[in-house]
Amino acid sequence: MNTPNPYLLLMLSAPALAFGQGKNDKQPKQENRPPNIVYILTDDLGYGDVTAYNPQAKTSTPNLDRLASQGIRFTDAHSTSAVCTPSRYGILTGRYSWRTPLKSGVLNGYSKSLIETNRTTVASFLKSTGYTTAVVGKWHLGLDWVRNQGSKTSESKKPVDENSAIIETVDPSSLDFLVPPTDGPLKHGFDYSFILPASLDMPPYCFLENDNLTSPLSDQTPGSNPDNGTSGAFWRSGLMAKGFEFEQVTPTFAQKAIAFVKKQSSSKKPFFLYLPFPSPHTPWLPSKTFRGSSKAGEYGDFVNMVDAEVGKVLQALKEAGLDDNTIVFFTSDNGPFWHTEFVDRFDHHAAYIYRGMKADAYEGGHRIPFIVRWPQKIKAGSVCDQTINLTGLLATCSDIVSRKLATNEGEDSFSILPLLLGKNSDYVGPEALIQHSSRGYFVVRQGDWKLILGLGSGGFSKPELVQPKQGEATGQLYNLKDDIAETKNLWMQFPGKVKEMSDILKKYQTSGRSRK
Repeated sequence: MNTPNPYLLLMLSAPALAFGQGKNDKQPKQENRPPNIVYILTDDLGYGDVTAYNPQAKTSTPNLDRLASQGIRFTDAHSTSAVCTPSRYGILTGRYSWRTPLKSGVLNGYSKSLIETNRTTVASFLKSTGYTTAVVGKWHLGLDWVRNQGSKTSESKKPVDENSAIIETVDPSSLDFLVPPTDGPLKHGFDYSFILPASLDMPPYCFLENDNLTSPLSDQTPGSNPDNGTSGAFWRSGLMAKGFEFEQVTPTFAQKAIAFVKKQSSSKKPFFLYLPFPSPHTPWLPSKTFRGSSKAGEYGDFVNMVDAEVGKVLQALKEAGLDDNTIVFFTSDNGPFWHTEFVDRFDHHAAYIYRGMKADAYEGGHRIPFIVRWPQKIKAGSVCDQTINLTGLLATCSDIVSRKLATNEGEDSFSILPLLLGKNSDYVGPEALIQHSSRGYFVVRQGDWKLILGLGSGGFSKPELVQPKQGEATGQLYNLKDDIAETKNLWMQFPGKVKEMSDILKKYQTSGRSRK
């Protein structure tokens, strides 16, 4: 007798995940006010993990597939970086992270704030126009923990380990955790925050609500699976809050987001909810219900679970009567952590047909799923092939509320509102888009052409860094229309195109902006 698939049983027994029909009749009318904006960001979710993008996926994502059928699906969307901290900076500020001191890699849980003082963020911008703003989820942008009196600065810019892109470490013994951090989400436009400081595989393991620890950092974890190549149920050793449970972090964030939605359903103000889930980034910890629900191991099971948690949030919007006047953005911060050995083992292509994985300059490092739903505004089931990236949220919000950005706001942000509304001829995009690998390789994308300033992946895929021999190409140039797998380096054949695209990057670097 075949064992029933627990994921299928859950879907059949929980019609709420199919977006039920209930509405809250007491909630204020939505039609005559700006739309609510919900931005759901997953962590390390690959283009090929979502079955709406990859029908042959060994995962199952019915809630995301339904969202795509109700809105627009972008096929050529990119994170600004192939790792998470810089991508998150770009989303919230509309600027490339390489304009900051973070030129490569990511922060850790003890790092200083990356977002500059008085820098306009999506949250501060929308708050100034009357929105209630909230962040629930993984922050990973630095917090400015307070140092113990008399302690010396002890920071290192060296990588934590050879498999890691973490480049800054601070001795936690020098920090005073009894005092709230001096720079967190509340300083950058959020009215409410409930966050994890960084990734769920790096300490400190704790929650902060409105910049205050919800439980003291009184425990210590020895870490998990330290020899497992940073995959599976992996996390590093370090400080942990009393009662902290790794398996409950993603469900907790979904519950907190739902509570915020329910509270806002009775408000007369529109809201912005930034919901950066910490999953399916390691540690891969699918709940018991989802274990064995995919054909891609514990990672695939975790993807299935993330889909279900997203479904719960979408259902909450439906039940609160907020669906019709809420824009839901769904995407990922970079490509999947999915080595070729996993592809071979499970025949699951988390990066779909694209070369590479998370951290790489190749397409698999930064081409991501990107779905937007806005009932009555966005044509259901539409598909857009325009090349975009994650810096666009600030300018898009500017368009939505009809308030122009200042010259020092969102310098790399371009509104995709015309694309969402099917008015593609009205879209004004950049001359080129820039991506960045974990090791600092620049990627320039102009139409079908893609330039990588360096040899090798520039990230996790081997070979990572290649030194050119005399007379050979010093970088990579691909025509993605003819060579989507990035197998034929055209650097030597098209020196004029190499110079043209390199000059665009230099112009962006010199001017400090790509938006005119």
